[in-house]
Amino acid sequence: MRLSSKRREAGQVTLMLVGFFVLLVLLAAVVVDASAAYLRRQSLNSLADGAVLAAADGVHGEQVYTGGLGDRAKVDPAVAARYVTEYLRQTGALARYPGLIWAVHASDELVSVELAAPLQLPISPPGWDDATTITGEASAVIPVT
Repeated sequence: MRLSSKRREAGQVTLMLVGFFVLLVLLAAVVVDASAAYLRRQSLNSLADGAVLAAADGVHGEQVYTGGLGDRAKVDPAVAARYVTEYLRQTGALARYPGLIWAVHASDELVSVELAAPLQLPISPPGWDDATTITGEASAVIPVT
């Protein structure tokens, strides 16, 4: 009886090891892809911070020299967008992030920048998309004191 039960169990450990190996590979893929996405998002957030500060500084400075401030620093969306575009070109962001798109939103005292760039995932298991879009954003308030 012992001999026949051992023969039925032969190969079960191999099947379990293969299953655990597949699970470990999938887990590693998720961790590597999530880390790449996190790092890209942090990078885009930093880039958006710089772009929004360049827009706020440029809009504020241009308004001071051309017409004075008055009670508020009004943000011109077209001027803010121009400063953001110049900043992205000067920093080399367009070459570093192929497919980078951006949107600039401006209101009375607020400028916000949203950036989006595709990310090619380092490890894409079968059935998963191999690319995704990562976004970053930043805002700046232009107070008059």
